[in-house]
Amino acid sequence: MKVSIVGGGGRVGSNTLYALQLGGVVKELAVIDVARELAEGEALDLRHGAALSAPQKIYAGGTDAAAGSDIVIITAGLRRKPDESRLELINRNVSLFRSILQELRGVSLPEHAILLVVSNPVDILTYLAVKEFTLPPQQVIGLGTVLDTTRFRSLLAEHFGIAATDVKALILGEHGDSMVPIWSTANANGVPLQGLPGYDPAKMEEIFDFTKRSGAEVIRLKGGAGYAVGVAIREVVHAILLDRQQILPVSSLLTGLYGIEDVCLSVPTIIGRKGVIQQIEMQLSDNELQALRRSAEVLKETLAQVMA
Repeated sequence: MKVSIVGGGGRVGSNTLYALQLGGVVKELAVIDVARELAEGEALDLRHGAALSAPQKIYAGGTDAAAGSDIVIITAGLRRKPDESRLELINRNVSLFRSILQELRGVSLPEHAILLVVSNPVDILTYLAVKEFTLPPQQVIGLGTVLDTTRFRSLLAEHFGIAATDVKALILGEHGDSMVPIWSTANANGVPLQGLPGYDPAKMEEIFDFTKRSGAEVIRLKGGAGYAVGVAIREVVHAILLDRQQILPVSSLLTGLYGIEDVCLSVPTIIGRKGVIQQIEMQLSDNELQALRRSAEVLKETLAQVMA
């Protein structure tokens, strides 16, 4: 099973490579980056650990190295310049992303290949890939709110003093300011959060607010996220390659679910070897449903500016 990472020399890409190496499922990793020496260094460093991890073929290359990939992951992206507006940054990243898609069009990919978009704004770029790349929509997936959900669960577990793996709570919608916490079904191994010692509605909102700000906080403290996003990406990759039929809040094209269409955002989605198998319209509270629809409108407003 082969996975290629475009932007593999960056912080997110390199952490993803390391997480996949330790995961032991992927047998071939291609590190693709415009900074070729950096990509070569990442590949060499990973190979040096091969004796203590699963046997894998790891190498650097140009975009053509993605040929034959079961999954191509795009993590490449640009950082905001001083005094640059959010829309200006989005437009620069859209331009970069389109150039990557153009290069990938010339690469021979198998019919079952999956494109996994991680670069931000992930929902906007996932939509562009659905509309402009060569793969069917169900084979184009954005990381969406998988990372936000992971952060959310981990922070809730810290507050309650319980195992993070027991916390089942979702964040849906945009991977951004309009993301939506789904409190109505949040639980710890079947126990509603309201039934746990230490539950407090105000504290729950504080935890969600910090979840929403977590990316910016990590950037402030250490320059950018890496470890958590790496394992979040690994979760999606393993769900696909192992055909787990796993439900994850990934970003994909909506065509009427929740009354939302023609936009990519995160909803509970069954993921397997064919990519998006089915999007699930779970029961939401009225407030949650309205917030999810508002999130879709926020994304459509941005798309209208980007696609103009």
